[in-house]
Amino acid sequence: MSKILSIDYGTKRVGLAATDDLQIIASGLCTVHSSELLSYLEKYIQENTVECIVIGEPKTLQNTKTDSSFEIEKLKKHLTKKYKTIKIDSIDERFTSKIAHRAIAKSGLSKKKRQNKALVDEISAVIILQDYMQQKENGFK
Repeated sequence: MSKILSIDYGTKRVGLAATDDLQIIASGLCTVHSSELLSYLEKYIQENTVECIVIGEPKTLQNTKTDSSFEIEKLKKHLTKKYKTIKIDSIDERFTSKIAHRAIAKSGLSKKKRQNKALVDEISAVIILQDYMQQKENGFK
């Protein structure tokens, strides 16, 4: 099998997570500056077999697009064009940052580490990936 990669896109930082080859476990990879995302993905895809890239899609509580929706759509179109053999999908990412903050708070990390925004982005990417895998398992994707 091959991996599923998830992206928690932000204008400054991008959190990334991936499954193992059997698509059982979602693990955080890293956080990169948004300007480094495409080069990171290219290298990662050269070194790993990726079946699907899942991008977190931000929405308001009224289920409408947010300010960053345009950038995410642009990224999705670019990846679809560049990686024709890889499925490019998206999933609602509402509340992932709050869930990530709670998980970090409960982890016992020091206050300084809990304030690490890059860690929040990476954990958010893991949550996006876990949600996607759950939906896939339940036949929604």
